[in-house]
Amino acid sequence: MKPITAALIGAGQRGAGAYAPYALDHPEEIRFVAVADGDPERRERFAQTYEISEANTFSDWEDFLTRPKMADAVIICTQDKMHFEPTIKALEMGYHVLLEKPMSPDPLECFIMGEYAEKYDRVLSICHVLRYTDFFAKIKDLVAGGSIGKLVSIQHTENVEHGHQAHSFVRGNWSKSEVSSPMILAKSCHDMDILQWIIDEECTQVSSFGSLAHFRKESAPEGAPMRCLDGCPVQDTCPYYAPRIYLERDDWVGKVLRSVVSNDTSDEGVISSLKTGPYGRCVYHCDNDVVDHQVVNLEFASGVTVAFTMCAFTFEGGRSVKLMGTQGQIRADMEKNVIEVTNFSTRETETILLDTDAAGHGGGDTNIMRDFVRQVRSDGMEKGLTSAKASVQSHLIAFAAEKSRLEGRIIKMQEYIAELKKESQA
Repeated sequence: MKPITAALIGAGQRGAGAYAPYALDHPEEIRFVAVADGDPERRERFAQTYEISEANTFSDWEDFLTRPKMADAVIICTQDKMHFEPTIKALEMGYHVLLEKPMSPDPLECFIMGEYAEKYDRVLSICHVLRYTDFFAKIKDLVAGGSIGKLVSIQHTENVEHGHQAHSFVRGNWSKSEVSSPMILAKSCHDMDILQWIIDEECTQVSSFGSLAHFRKESAPEGAPMRCLDGCPVQDTCPYYAPRIYLERDDWVGKVLRSVVSNDTSDEGVISSLKTGPYGRCVYHCDNDVVDHQVVNLEFASGVTVAFTMCAFTFEGGRSVKLMGTQGQIRADMEKNVIEVTNFSTRETETILLDTDAAGHGGGDTNIMRDFVRQVRSDGMEKGLTSAKASVQSHLIAFAAEKSRLEGRIIKMQEYIAELKKESQA
């Protein structure tokens, strides 16, 4: 069987670093034939890696999508506010689409994209990669199989990791709600999606609290300069000192994110970028406004409740979760790849150790590509673990949570959705 063909719009860390490498490992399944990116160095590097002709490299998505259809599918990994237009155009042209999350920071645009996918009968998969991890797939199976009886409540924590917060949500592309998305959407729409998937019911009520507590100028140490390399007096003790994050850490934050800081990933190249670029700024002197901690309470149709916490101030990353049922409980830690299932009657605990690399969202990045290829090969006849319709629903939970946080009130989901639909028809 011939491989499907694909084009990449947005050759940054997610597009070029997370999803596209699947084609290098599985050339029999997918082949990239075009790329569009505004950064000439990234564009050229991607074209060389995937042997794309110069005629099929484009400086922006508009140029690419004015040409006749040249592939089976498009993978769109632009910034949040640049998702809607290329997705709509690609669907109109007959492309199947894999779209990085979130769909859009505008709930009405999310509605429209879902409707277009149905109208043009195309695959529109959103990169809710947690559904594709062994970790959450196992939890889903355990709950659906009745291993803890009837599910009653969930405590779910997203450990953002302090260095990741500083990189992406203080210094980086997702630091301002108006430029990108609110934190609950940009970072935690993954979690709203996985919770809805596991519970498999309509969410009825949402409430939320949170704020930007620490990464503000009022928290700056005395004498802290605007940039880390301008003689910071607390550089030896500050956990957010940029050179330490990007030059000394040997985990994914240090290794992977340094390529975001600079196209030249040598120490010299990174230092040069830190002197002038956004990632060298003091975290207390940035223009960020997204929250650094937030809690969300959810109620579902059968009465299942969820207490969700997102916090920047953790040493570990990943997710931890406790699911409580009438016959037992599940405690699980994604970072450790451990799931513990305890039976109330026997008082025995089964420990499940998963042999999955924590990189790439616990295998989710690879698995969603495999599933997308399968769907495209069937021309959309075969369904995936997720869909645009399902993603719209989980996005709406995130939008409702932010509305609750800002307005200080409980959001009734039926009323909220009815208001949005009325707006979309106006």
